[in-house]
Amino acid sequence: MKLLFFGTPQFAVPTLEMLVAEKFAIELVVTNPDEPRGRGYAIQPSPVKQVAERFDLALFQPAKLKDPGVRERLSQFHPDAAVVVAYGHILPTWLIEIPKLGCINLHASLLPKYRGAAPIPWAIIHGEKKTGVTTMKIDAGMDTGDILLVRETEIHDGDTRPSLEERLSVMGAELMTETLRGLERGVIVPRAQDSSQSSVAPMLKKADGKINWNWPAEEIARRVRGVNPWPGAFSAFRGRAVQIRAARAAEISAFPPATGSPGGLAAMEGKLLVFCGDGRFLDIVELQPEGKKRMTAREFINGARLKPGERFES
Repeated sequence: MKLLFFGTPQFAVPTLEMLVAEKFAIELVVTNPDEPRGRGYAIQPSPVKQVAERFDLALFQPAKLKDPGVRERLSQFHPDAAVVVAYGHILPTWLIEIPKLGCINLHASLLPKYRGAAPIPWAIIHGEKKTGVTTMKIDAGMDTGDILLVRETEIHDGDTRPSLEERLSVMGAELMTETLRGLERGVIVPRAQDSSQSSVAPMLKKADGKINWNWPAEEIARRVRGVNPWPGAFSAFRGRAVQIRAARAAEISAFPPATGSPGGLAAMEGKLLVFCGDGRFLDIVELQPEGKKRMTAREFINGARLKPGERFES
């Protein structure tokens, strides 16, 4: 099969690598332009570009698909299918119509649930017990196209966005290969999505990391895992920001003295406990005060020397 491949981040890498390994004819890889990344904001290629260069695949890096010359360039190809994995841009109608078998998207949720840019973190935040990957034919809507194949997996109690993303990316690569082979043989029957069961997973914003200590402890723990590594869960202590890097709903039999309102702090046997809106405690495992290194709860307790009545601010 002749393919065009559209993708940008690490999530798309296993699919591109598997398509190469399975001897698909990838005529062109389309990815985002090189951008500033990392601490020094040095200009770096996308993970997909790095893979494409490793396999000596033809590359195209338009900033926008509406840019002059993009349609002319892509219309030169007559692929069997276009594979789209976390590309980051909405495909225009003229592009959707080019491949004979359509543009096949790999989406990291069980569609129609969690349509949108950030299905993985929102599935964790909302306490879903399972998620998965879906291949679908792209249409003019936002993740509304006909479903081709689906594969499920459990969301583990300790899953963060990176751990779940890595697992789904590998599953997705296998599912995309299976989908393309099935389309090639004509054995896959597309089925329409039930939009009455849909939900939306918008791109994360900085404000999504802000903790409200009136929330239940388990909900806050899921928020910490879901917004890891960006924007990161955060609160404030003594007027300065503090990042909550790892936490869990406390499983303790002897509760500390009453800490007052939600956000109230208590130190007990090396644990840093925060009183939450449901009367339970959040057990802070790792945190990072503004201007300081990442540290354990015990290190924070030893350095902060908590006073009675101190609290994290919502």
